Amino acid sequence: MKLSHVPLRLATGAFILNSGLNKRNLPPEAAAGLQGMATNAVPQAGDMDPESFGKALSKGEIALGAALLAPFVPSAIAGAALTAFGGGMIKMYLSTPGMTAEGSSFRPSQDGTAIAKDIWLVGAGLSLLISGLTPKKPLIGK
Repeated sequence: MKLSHVPLRLATGAFILNSGLNKRNLPPEAAAGLQGMATNAVPQAGDMDPESFGKALSKGEIALGAALLAPFVPSAIAGAALTAFGGGMIKMYLSTPGMTAEGSSFRPSQDGTAIAKDIWLVGAGLSLLISGLTPKKPLIGK
């Protein structure tokens, strides 16, 4: 892991790990609410019972957060996982009615702002992925 990746991986990893830990014991109603939003983006999520969905979501976020925090996980792999997770969040945002402002396909409504902000996850993931895949030596110059 490059030293320049540490702040990005610490910030995103700690945030996502905390989110996953907080979802470990979701009440059934809360799990069902999250599942309903996820089903807008991934219809197959509706095939699970809400309790199983909540546990799977929690475990996934814990695994992603831990991978971002673990220095032995290559940045390209951590970045690819973060990009996929962030992309899923954006797909959910764009697929959930009422999240975008009326007359706009992307600009968030008041209700959508909390999810639309997750575009930063995609940017962070792509930064890690690109940096992890690019050669260590400069392509031009010395």
